[in-house]
Amino acid sequence: MRCNSKMAIGKHLRGILYWNLGIFDGPYRSHVHRKFSLWSMKKDPDLESALSRNRRWIVNNQIKNIIFRCPNQVASVKFLQKKFKTLDLQGKALNWLKKYPCCFEVYLENDEQYCRLTKQMMALVDEEECLKDMQEPVFAERLAKLLMISSNQRLNVMKLNELKRNFGFPDDYLIRIVPKYPELFRVVNYTGRRSSMEIELKTWNPNLAVSAVEKIALKEGRPPSFSCSLPSSWVKSWERFEEFNSTPYISPYTDPGSLVEGSKEMDKRIVGLVHELLSLTLWKKMSILKLSHFSKEFCLPEKLNVLLLKHPGVFYVSNKYQIYTVLLREGYSGSELIDKDPAVIVKDKFGELMQEGLHEYNQRHYLLNLEKKRKKGMITSRPEKKNNLRNEMSENEDQGGDIGGIFDPEERKRFYKILFDDSAP
Repeated sequence: MRCNSKMAIGKHLRGILYWNLGIFDGPYRSHVHRKFSLWSMKKDPDLESALSRNRRWIVNNQIKNIIFRCPNQVASVKFLQKKFKTLDLQGKALNWLKKYPCCFEVYLENDEQYCRLTKQMMALVDEEECLKDMQEPVFAERLAKLLMISSNQRLNVMKLNELKRNFGFPDDYLIRIVPKYPELFRVVNYTGRRSSMEIELKTWNPNLAVSAVEKIALKEGRPPSFSCSLPSSWVKSWERFEEFNSTPYISPYTDPGSLVEGSKEMDKRIVGLVHELLSLTLWKKMSILKLSHFSKEFCLPEKLNVLLLKHPGVFYVSNKYQIYTVLLREGYSGSELIDKDPAVIVKDKFGELMQEGLHEYNQRHYLLNLEKKRKKGMITSRPEKKNNLRNEMSENEDQGGDIGGIFDPEERKRFYKILFDDSAP
């Protein structure tokens, strides 16, 4: 009896172990397969590339913001070194800054190292600030549309702050945008708690209550419907999409009060709502976790991920970097955004400036290393071919090592495409 008990316990523990390891057998197989298949979606290499994050772009953008907020836009390297911990960086700040000479200018004053933004970088900062001023009406319209989609035309400020960069809102949107449009917005706090501050829509504008799907339909002179961006070989997915698309489109700006939760009509509205939200973002993508924070405000289902995965023709769901992200398929051609917001164009220029500076650093560093090896007798003759130069290149820059220059234009283009061909959120 005792032996049977031990065998039963052992079997149960093996089942749990197989569950954790992904080795599914016996009675666990069917249940686990159903559980994990909810997140299965055929990977699209181009869209996976579009979801890539350039960590160096993110870090340099944060350093730029830190320096820009300092008095006279100058920061000591010691101060930036302290900030490196919050940027999740190791090593010396000075070494990092010197890798981007087109972005950051390091100089010595009173035996202390300081850093300021280069003229090229300041020109981009000025362009970005001018763009923010010019786009204030766009920000106001975008914010109004978000409020019109929400169930009670109100959004919590703290929650909205989590999404402000997705929609391109400036950090100071609450004081830059909201007060300038008193006919549209007001800040309310019905509980008195600081965390309960909300932005409320004062006036419903029917001209704004037109979704991206409806705009395209009006332009093409047809009834509103979703577009499918799947290969023709996905026969079953196309069949499911056409069946889904055959029913009338339901605008996310309509009141969902008459719709039954879990019904096909409600699902249709939710798909339209997520489509509209992604259309309003800069990069046509968003973390599902962030979306779920607004489940109450946007009447989203508890298992939003399951619903999104049912519509691979409209959405692409990925778990890149262990973060589930939903991307609007029709917003991309390959890995490139089809329509780039002006803010995205400026950010791309920042990435190009980084490329230029990093190439300059790499080339200079490579030649210095080459000269050191020559003096030590490690190199007897000067290499003449570009291929030889490339073969000498070290690839340990991220670990603090040396990267050689990239002298062949095609190889340099390929190298930078891998490093910088992405847009950070």
